[in-house]
Amino acid sequence: MLNSSSFNEFLLLPFVDTRELQLLHFSLFLGIYLAALLGNGLIITAIAFSHHLHTPMYFFLLNLSVLDLGSISTTVPKSMANSLWDTRVISYSGCAAQVFFFVFFMSAEYSLLTVMAYDRFVAICRPLHYGTLMDSRACVRMAAAAWASGFLNALLHTGNTFSIPLCQGNTVDQFFCEIPQILKLSCSDAYLREVGLLVVSICLGFGCFVFIVVSYVQIFTAVLRIPSEQGWHKAFSMCLPHLAVVSLLISTGMFAYLKPPSLSSPSPDLMVAVLYSVVPPAVNPLIYSMRNKEIQEAVRKLFQLVLVRQQ
Repeated sequence: MLNSSSFNEFLLLPFVDTRELQLLHFSLFLGIYLAALLGNGLIITAIAFSHHLHTPMYFFLLNLSVLDLGSISTTVPKSMANSLWDTRVISYSGCAAQVFFFVFFMSAEYSLLTVMAYDRFVAICRPLHYGTLMDSRACVRMAAAAWASGFLNALLHTGNTFSIPLCQGNTVDQFFCEIPQILKLSCSDAYLREVGLLVVSICLGFGCFVFIVVSYVQIFTAVLRIPSEQGWHKAFSMCLPHLAVVSLLISTGMFAYLKPPSLSSPSPDLMVAVLYSVVPPAVNPLIYSMRNKEIQEAVRKLFQLVLVRQQ
């Protein structure tokens, strides 16, 4: 029997065992990580330096890109380092930091996606009131509320999780420190308090999802009244990717956190974790921004400016 105070490190689940496949995993994650850094970095820079993109929609996109960079940087580099150096170890404090920052960035991102749905609802369904409802002060407050909610959620979950005695060893069946996997190491019924907090958080997340769906139902209802097919296409192309990413986060997150123990096994859990922790930060720049002509133009001008300065 091990108590949480009797060890100072955790052992993470490796993706593969052979050295060749470890290097392949390192290369794959490195490519995904660099793509996320490049895509989100370009979006942040383009929006920050293009004054015509200083609007509510792009302000929220900038915040989303910062959160994506934070979330993928919390999990992927450590997994890459473990594969490269053929180790599974993460320190106790490193594990706690990983839990905190992962919950922080993911919670704040989901809150921000809800705010973005509201922004699009106001833009399409309440265009005459858009300037009043979505002025700069309101946008800053909504973004700050999203970040603050993520911080509070992370603080509660991290403090609660690591206050629970751990008696089932220190092997975490995941490639990063994930709360459900840490709870499996807890003693008897000591984990029920954290499970209750997780259920409350997921219910609140589901409430946000319902808000997003209702917002888009009203958006689509308004769009269908527009006689122009071009208007239909623009609205649907803007909204459907947003709903797809939200649905992916909700479905994989609920499967990871609410599935019965009988369905839990290392390989499916590993794949689900990759889907909700690694894939969205890498593909969000493509889904949300790189198909946007204004972003493309801003990135093109940014490259031209860099080339001119180098000559």
